Amino acid sequence: MKLNTTLLNLARLAIVLALIVIVIGAYTRLSDAGLGCPDWPGCYGKLIVPDYVDSENENLAVRPLEQAKAWKEMVHRYAASSLGLLILIMALLAWINSSLSNMRGFTSALLVLVIFQGMLGMWTVTLLLKPVIVMSHLIGGLTILSLLCWMVLRKQSQQGIFVSEGNKNLLPLVVVALCVLILQISLGGWTSSNYAALACPDFPTCQGVWWPNMDFNEGFILWRGLGVDYEGGVLHGSARTAIHMAHRIGAIVTFITIFYVAIQAIRSGMSKLRLTGIVALVLLLTQVSLGIANIIFHLPLSVAVAHNGVAALLLLSLVTLLHHCIPEK
Repeated sequence: MKLNTTLLNLARLAIVLALIVIVIGAYTRLSDAGLGCPDWPGCYGKLIVPDYVDSENENLAVRPLEQAKAWKEMVHRYAASSLGLLILIMALLAWINSSLSNMRGFTSALLVLVIFQGMLGMWTVTLLLKPVIVMSHLIGGLTILSLLCWMVLRKQSQQGIFVSEGNKNLLPLVVVALCVLILQISLGGWTSSNYAALACPDFPTCQGVWWPNMDFNEGFILWRGLGVDYEGGVLHGSARTAIHMAHRIGAIVTFITIFYVAIQAIRSGMSKLRLTGIVALVLLLTQVSLGIANIIFHLPLSVAVAHNGVAALLLLSLVTLLHHCIPEK
């Protein structure tokens, strides 16, 4: 029991750290610091951001040193590395102790995923912010966060804490809502990585009309070859507009879907489902408000970062709803 509690506490700490990593990653990306260090895993060949770089350093030819941006990037790497180390400890703990043998597969899968996430972080830099890699890196981080949350919820439930209420009737709706939200978050990542957030500077119209000129074919080409620097974006206006409008349309679909699921949870008559439904509804309304504020106030950094953070919390609320739809064995 003591080892189970230790693993559970480590997983709780990992959830907090994973959320911090996601928020710092959003801050780094949105403040145009994703290439603050043009090499990996160090920064201009150092593990700590240097005060200056020798003129012979080959990375200087790629990008001049900007300490403020470099520190943002390295803090994100330090936090992500700490999360990876914590998940490694969890996996080792499960493999070393026979009493935790039932968690070996899950923690090992988490470890593999976090290693792949580290590779995506490397490719984000070495492939010069290629949008499909940046988007995948975002989804990878949220997947790790969701799996950690699922682990904590199920382990707690086995110990009589926040026990699953086993409402199987709501299960299909929650699964649909999760799929819709993941797709919308992916669209958000695609919007951000293609610098399309301000392609429509007005709301509720876009460029003064309801249906502006858009190039969806160009806007949704996932792979454009190698050697392209994507910082600042490479798409023309109508392609960015197409991406932005797709995210807006997705927001409407996502709002309707999650709103309906949250109301059904609130009306379920089950106390924990009702509470989770209320939390999901509040987060949903907050997220929509932040999205609109991003447009009206032209993407202020604090609002844009909060938009990413609340998206992660909204995802966790749906994972919690899923927990309450699946009975304990």
